[in-house]
Amino acid sequence: MFSTDYSKIHMSDPDECGPYFQYMEDRMGMTLTSGCINLQKDDKNLIGISIGGGAPFCPCLYLVQISENGPVAKDGTLECGDEITAINGETVKGKSKVEVAKMIKTVKEEVSIAYNKLHADPKQGKTLDIILKKVKHRIVENMSSATADALGLSRAILCNDSLVKKLEELERNEYVYKGLSEHAKLVLRAYFELCHVYRAFGDVFASIGVREPQPRASEAFTKFGEAHRNMEKLGIRFLKTVKPMLSDLGTYLNKAVPDTKLTIKKYADVKFEYLSYCLKVKEMDEEEYTYQALQEPLYRVETGNYEYRLILRCRQDARLRFSKLRSDVQVKLELLDQKHVQDIVFQMNRLLSALSQYNENCYQLMQETNVFPIELDLPQTTFQYPDAVLPPAYHDEEEEDDDDEPLVMAEEALPQSNDELLLEGLLGAEKITKDLASVNLLGD
Repeated sequence: MFSTDYSKIHMSDPDECGPYFQYMEDRMGMTLTSGCINLQKDDKNLIGISIGGGAPFCPCLYLVQISENGPVAKDGTLECGDEITAINGETVKGKSKVEVAKMIKTVKEEVSIAYNKLHADPKQGKTLDIILKKVKHRIVENMSSATADALGLSRAILCNDSLVKKLEELERNEYVYKGLSEHAKLVLRAYFELCHVYRAFGDVFASIGVREPQPRASEAFTKFGEAHRNMEKLGIRFLKTVKPMLSDLGTYLNKAVPDTKLTIKKYADVKFEYLSYCLKVKEMDEEEYTYQALQEPLYRVETGNYEYRLILRCRQDARLRFSKLRSDVQVKLELLDQKHVQDIVFQMNRLLSALSQYNENCYQLMQETNVFPIELDLPQTTFQYPDAVLPPAYHDEEEEDDDDEPLVMAEEALPQSNDELLLEGLLGAEKITKDLASVNLLGD
């Protein structure tokens, strides 16, 4: 995997470090710095580390894993891949990892550890093999257990992650909010158009009231029209009260959900990278065990196992990122679930209370504007002809003989008495009143 120019150098004193140490260390371009720390043991007399390497195969003893919340993890100085050189001033060169573990265990309360700090670039460990392993984990993630078993692929515990599964639930909530937002927009649009209808009704009734000659009818029509105008104002007030609901739903849809989905995707990517390094470490361990079983020297082990230590460091960094993003995802999902429940309840209460208040105000307004039936005095609207002379009747008949014309003209020229004129006026008014009454009945 790593192209390195190893130089084989036989050690002058092979008995000092064992028969297998025949090569000098190959650090693969990485540097070391020395240091020493004092650690206070926990209640179980542990410092929270696991050790790898050592005699008889590897010239270096290094940290393989650091337990969370242990003394070493809390101190933060040592990291995976760092070399242990001495315990309480006693060198560990040529000792096995079991012997070093006993040395640490025999020390009570406080232990002093001398170390060589490994300065490794995590990018150096992100090879093509790691990328391919990430792709494999992504494929396995989207498979069922039966399909993965049929293909011979192992499903890691972290692959079947409940947090990633919540992404589907989040998408369902997003669909619900989209539907709720669209429906709310349609409802508000319908109420806005209804307000225009109320306004139009108010204008029509007000114009009728202005043109009505009778005071009582004019007042009734005007009052009824003004009531409809007030209903339009109530509707606008209702829309202003409910409109922020759309903004809140938009914040959930356009900010909270996309941000959480992006965090989940980042978390999944870091998780797959961490799993890839775990798988790589496992493969390298199996390779080492195989060579040990065959009693064959493994080149990277005999040169200090720096390649393995680099992968350990990369795995530790990936685990830290994984833990941090997992915590962020848990917090965001918890807050989003709370917001989802509380927001739905709040928005529904806002909508229902606004609708109830609007309907109650409109009902109260109509109760106060109870002007029906509107009474009209039809005789007051008829035409009166007091002390007036009716025009002569129009005859659409052929002219009479010339002999009778002087007699007719003489009769029309005779003056009428006042009683006759009054009688004819009353008869004409009564006829017009009856005609209007019959028209009104037909209209009803």
